[in-house]
Amino acid sequence: MDLKETIKVLAETAGPSGNEDAAAELALGMLKEYCPEAEIKNGNVIGRFGQFSDEKPSLVLDAHIDQIGMIVTYITDEGFIRMGNLGGIDRRLLPAQPVVIHGSRDIKGVICSVPPHLNKGDSEVLSFDNAAVDTGMSKVELEKIVSAGDSITFDVKCRDLMGSRITGGALDDRCGVAAILRTLDMLKGQETAFNVTVIFSTQEELGERGAKIGAFEIDPDIAIAVDVSFAYANGENEESCGYLGKGPMVGISPSLSREISDKLISAAKASDIPYQIEVMSGMTSTNADRYSVNRCGAKTCTVSIPLRNMHTPVEVIDTADVELTAQLIAEYIKEG
Repeated sequence: MDLKETIKVLAETAGPSGNEDAAAELALGMLKEYCPEAEIKNGNVIGRFGQFSDEKPSLVLDAHIDQIGMIVTYITDEGFIRMGNLGGIDRRLLPAQPVVIHGSRDIKGVICSVPPHLNKGDSEVLSFDNAAVDTGMSKVELEKIVSAGDSITFDVKCRDLMGSRITGGALDDRCGVAAILRTLDMLKGQETAFNVTVIFSTQEELGERGAKIGAFEIDPDIAIAVDVSFAYANGENEESCGYLGKGPMVGISPSLSREISDKLISAAKASDIPYQIEVMSGMTSTNADRYSVNRCGAKTCTVSIPLRNMHTPVEVIDTADVELTAQLIAEYIKEG
């Protein structure tokens, strides 16, 4: 598979929390190459990989298919679209951003921005209460296409940076989806130590809701949540970040299974796969938090891809880290 192209196609397909249909259908088509009976259940894309055996423990590979976005709240008499947020969006980014409103058909718009000439450069950070989208259409025209509750996403395409890095929106967590697909590609025709089920889950940005119902249905023995985490950039606390290009970040936390963390680290060392450690002092704020307390609990760990500028239209990853993430998970699944 062309990993970079897979990431780009996934990331450029709209799928904000609660409206993941297009992204889920795309991911389902990709997953069926490896899991022919894969399906969408309650929004989640679910597929069983390889031959299942009662003698093997069950393992879930999870990555969330949703992305941050906005939601239409109402249309003003002047024809501006008011909105709220879906997930954690940095409001400092809002002014002048191009967006797509996903109504009965997609239409383009821009978030209104007051020129510095008129605000003396001292305006406060824009709140969602005051944010509005300008489409150039009147209220009457808009109401034929847009309804309250329709979703809005940033209008952005992925771009190549230097080396193997790319930037774009929704890399959180479409690069995790791509990493799992790449893992399955590596495991084709090979024996595995587990019965492997893949879940591309919905509504992670709204409280890991898709993972909660997926975990209850499958009830795995082991779960690996493949997500993104903070990559160091200018001025950040290095102790809280990983680094682009230095491999996946293996989670260690009191809310995770140290047994699985240690086995992932051992697999990385045995195969000379670069990796990084991500220490979290409590919950992980990922789907791992749902699997670890599901029913009687699952041994759970996070494997995260370093990402800069999280929850923005210009997220940055190194595709080499996605490849290394897939290599690490594949080695673990083969050896157990």
